[in-house]
Amino acid sequence: MTTSYNPARRFDPTLAEALLRGAPQPVGQFVLDLSDQSWWWSDELYAMHGFRPGDVMPTTALMLAHKHPEDRARVEEVLLVAAATGEPFSSVHRIVDAHGRTRTLGVVGRGRVDRRTGETTHVSGYFLDLTTTQRELAQRDATAAIRASSASRSTIEQAKGAVMAIYGLPADEAFDLMCHHSSVTNEPLREMSRRLVVELTAGGSEGVLRREDLDRFFEGKRPVR
Repeated sequence: MTTSYNPARRFDPTLAEALLRGAPQPVGQFVLDLSDQSWWWSDELYAMHGFRPGDVMPTTALMLAHKHPEDRARVEEVLLVAAATGEPFSSVHRIVDAHGRTRTLGVVGRGRVDRRTGETTHVSGYFLDLTTTQRELAQRDATAAIRASSASRSTIEQAKGAVMAIYGLPADEAFDLMCHHSSVTNEPLREMSRRLVVELTAGGSEGVLRREDLDRFFEGKRPVR
């Protein structure tokens, strides 16, 4: 497999267009010349690492120094395998830029293999700054989790309120009673609360949920899961 190598051309237009579709994400290009271990970075790659173009001389040591400590060994292994085999590779990892900010980068690349010798001469590819995308996804997941938790608490609070009102118990004792029943029957507190709210909505045996109805609810046997 071969990869065209021309540092004067900042991007492969077709690949760059594909990478840049959708939400804007910074894309940088790199080339590693294995004959002398020299690197070429596009301006965008300097920016990802917190530098202006030409501020530093990119080296393997510099690249690895900016990798997040928890990801450094894994990235080094990916680079070593790519240099040895020339096979395509991809990775997602974190870096700490020159200003101390943690960024999440995705990298895709491949080696250029000399057909005569079978040796890998260059490794090149693209870095994508996924920091904003990852943050948005994390916020979306967190929001969904909070909403689900809020809905669950709402059901539990409704059930607890019913127990407080019907049994005349303070909030902590009503909640303890529900937790005890949940542990004895091995039924999740949320599911038990949902059933109780359904009973409350239905109005018990005579249209109004009475103490006897609540007694019957808590005395009822549920399958142990």
